[in-house]
Amino acid sequence: MKAKLLTVISLITLAFTITACDDNTLELGASITPSSDSLNISTATFPVKTCSVIADSVLARTTTGYLGKIKDPETGSYITANFMSQFGTLENYEFPPKDSMVSKINGEIVADSCEIRLFINKYYGDSLNLMKITAYELGKPVEEGTNYYSNYSIEDHGYIRSTSQGGIQKDKSFTIVDLNEDVDTRNSSSYSKNIRIMLNSEYVDKDGVKYNNYGTYLMRKYFNDSSKKNYKNSYNFIHNVCPGFYFKLKSGLGNMAYIYVSELNVYFRYKNDSTIKGVSTFAGTEEVLHTTNIINDTKSISKLAEDNTGTYIKTPSGIFTEMEIPVNDIYLNHKNDTINSAKIVLTRINNSSQDSYNLDVPSTLLMIEKDSLYNFFEKEKIANYKNSFLASYSSSTNTYTFNNFSGLVSRMEDAMVKGMATDPEWEKKHPNWNKVLLVPVATTYNTTNSSSVLTKVVHDMSLSSTKLIGGNTNLTISVVYSKFTNIK
Repeated sequence: MKAKLLTVISLITLAFTITACDDNTLELGASITPSSDSLNISTATFPVKTCSVIADSVLARTTTGYLGKIKDPETGSYITANFMSQFGTLENYEFPPKDSMVSKINGEIVADSCEIRLFINKYYGDSLNLMKITAYELGKPVEEGTNYYSNYSIEDHGYIRSTSQGGIQKDKSFTIVDLNEDVDTRNSSSYSKNIRIMLNSEYVDKDGVKYNNYGTYLMRKYFNDSSKKNYKNSYNFIHNVCPGFYFKLKSGLGNMAYIYVSELNVYFRYKNDSTIKGVSTFAGTEEVLHTTNIINDTKSISKLAEDNTGTYIKTPSGIFTEMEIPVNDIYLNHKNDTINSAKIVLTRINNSSQDSYNLDVPSTLLMIEKDSLYNFFEKEKIANYKNSFLASYSSSTNTYTFNNFSGLVSRMEDAMVKGMATDPEWEKKHPNWNKVLLVPVATTYNTTNSSSVLTKVVHDMSLSSTKLIGGNTNLTISVVYSKFTNIK
């Protein structure tokens, strides 16, 4: 039987390849299979129902921070994003020797200056729109090992160190294009757009000790500890020196900055034959924790989800499309057949208005069983093309195509049959048994020897939106069956 099954797969593949030259695929199968068997191949199509579902929140596992507020010109909905970043240190980090330090006040080591820089690799909106943010010092670290969703509030959970206790609360107005920099600097290949937040005001630590600025606090936490344990690794640094900062939009509209790396820089002078200007950088990279808080316009999102003229895919943490697979119909009169292919094409509806600020189209969709959504992302799974599938947007056809998810259809039917065998009410108790979600995702591939391997799938937290044919209009799933018939 195993040999027959392999023959079926090969024949069907060959049949699709040769169809353009010879439509008589049934004769092809009969001519190759053993004389005692006849391979019957058949096809059928079935209607598929879809609807929009609101994503209350998504797992915010991303190294990119999002900061700003925009209005989607197509849907009119507002999106606000704030983010938290920790800062890490290199293993066993060292400042220059204490006796080489030149920057001192009354014999005590000080920092000449201290800043946070938020580097921008992409943005949405008008680069000259004025925005204002506030940088808040955290009073305690946001711990690893917990799943933080996009609706998680750093403020509501008590992480902000209050100003009454000496916590930093620094406002910063900015435009994406920093007009304080000259044109030559901005046009330099080495220049990266960034938001610069100075931390040069007097700082009071948790023990009530005063410093002339935050950088001086960081340096003295190093030099006043003979073991230097707080700088041995990022965990110690985050838990004993700097828990991190939360960056929140205060005012402004029309810009969303994509922060790919954040830096905490401490500037000082030291001697090494001559006086040298030094800088120590503590970076917010993928080795430390970041969280993004998304605030959607719930009224507009609800209105879109109720629109049955189609379905929506909207990020970040906006709307998914739900699809109900007609499993019972697919298996009706085909209980003994093998399903070799199940294919569906999702067609995008073009924007009703042409605006230079229309949001991007989601690049990749994940098909996942509805009840498996949270487990998939929390367990950091990747698409295995057995019960989770990826489809990329094709601009040439304006579609997403899931070419073959027959394994998922079979899995659903098997679960239903087993469930109904023990409980006649099984289907009613499991209303999502044949439903999947189409979720916008960001993927990471590692390429070795010209071969790309999928290594990471996370929720797409960037700004994107599209409308798909569906809702009141059924989609179509195309199914290919095969069956051996003994002709003795």
